[in-house]
Amino acid sequence: MSTVKLSILDRANTRVHDGATVSARQIFAEVTRRAKAAEQLGYHRFWVAEHHSVPGIAGSAPTLLIPHLAAATSRIRLGTGGIMVPSHQPLVIAEHIGTLQALVGPRFDAGLGASVAFTKPVRNALRQPDDAKDHFGQDVDNLIAYLDGTADITAYPQDASQTQLFVLTGGGSAKFAAQRGMGLVLGGPAVTNGLKPAPESNTAVATYREHFTAAEPRQQRPYIIASVNIAVAKSRQAAEDLVLSEAWALTRSRSIGVFQPLEAPASIRAAKPSAQQQRRIDRLLATTIYGTQDDVVEQIHRVLAYTQADEVMVTGNIWDPTSQQESDRLLIDAWRAVNGSSASCSTKANQS
Repeated sequence: MSTVKLSILDRANTRVHDGATVSARQIFAEVTRRAKAAEQLGYHRFWVAEHHSVPGIAGSAPTLLIPHLAAATSRIRLGTGGIMVPSHQPLVIAEHIGTLQALVGPRFDAGLGASVAFTKPVRNALRQPDDAKDHFGQDVDNLIAYLDGTADITAYPQDASQTQLFVLTGGGSAKFAAQRGMGLVLGGPAVTNGLKPAPESNTAVATYREHFTAAEPRQQRPYIIASVNIAVAKSRQAAEDLVLSEAWALTRSRSIGVFQPLEAPASIRAAKPSAQQQRRIDRLLATTIYGTQDDVVEQIHRVLAYTQADEVMVTGNIWDPTSQQESDRLLIDAWRAVNGSSASCSTKANQS
């Protein structure tokens, strides 16, 4: 595990401050500051996400945000976590990837997801048919053909298979990614089951390793990233405050159907969640890694034993951006103390 790197996925969550939602301009400025700090700390990657018509998330266009982050950084790998394939035509995705490869260069990665919009009206606005997810495999194959230059038409700018590709999945697309020689970003129970006292075997990982076939001409090696919510503080209670805001937003979304901007932990505790809401919060916290530095490192090692991952991607956003950056610092300091300096980033084009 000494070679396992640490990375970050930032969803650009919005938040409520002094009774008002913080502007997207300020949120993106904070994301940029976090990316710059992550580079200085030695994180390997910094990825940004795509969500549509979600009040609690400003990050709807990762391919637009990445060039801005590239201008503010120089070494850390940047990527999409991910481009949601059902929301775009494969040719357009290929053009975006080719443009980013031309602008950012070999430190750009493309993570691809199969998620569709959360609600029917948003799916209609995106012109997603009811079976949009069913076309994910064919759409990705078409995308790869454009990137490799083997399609009936050419996508410009040409990527020439330079960009490293990853599939975001809860495990169901592991074989698909392996057979196409793509990297795998695991999330959900495929990762957090490793936190249970006696986890069952991780079949997604075994499937991926067994079926991996290097693809011409990209020649990526088999590579697994475990994606999980992580927060670190000086005490476990303080760390719980850091992860409470997102757990509360997810809990409320179950009731009102909308993921809202993050609220301050003190406001949430003062609101006194109902017994049912508290049970939901507790279930979410059980699938989150949080605590002191020692606590978190021990939990990450349990996840790594379960997933055999090559890298850990820190997800989950914290209400207070200063506490977010402090959590990032405490995490990588603790990781280095146990595992050496292997979390540092690299700009090598052929390095996952």
